[in-house]
Amino acid sequence: MSESTGTKYVVPVRQVEKTLKLSEEAKTELRGIGMMDDKGKLKLKGVSPKMLKRMKLEAVDCPVLKTEVGFVQCYVCKNSNSKTS
Repeated sequence: MSESTGTKYVVPVRQVEKTLKLSEEAKTELRGIGMMDDKGKLKLKGVSPKMLKRMKLEAVDCPVLKTEVGFVQCYVCKNSNSKTS
């Protein structure tokens, strides 16, 4: 934990072989805020298609959900503060 910046968790991002599916709860939330269309296609502003493809092949061990989630789900989570490489 980093006390100086107020950050609770530092979560490493790792590469995975296959894309992790978004949970139904995450899909519903993304549709509600306009980041996913009715067909299930992501519409992240400021993220190029190439970057989105790369993000889909990354995962994190979420300290809030206590499970492995895809980085896209982490990226749009309300608990997420910032991402650094």
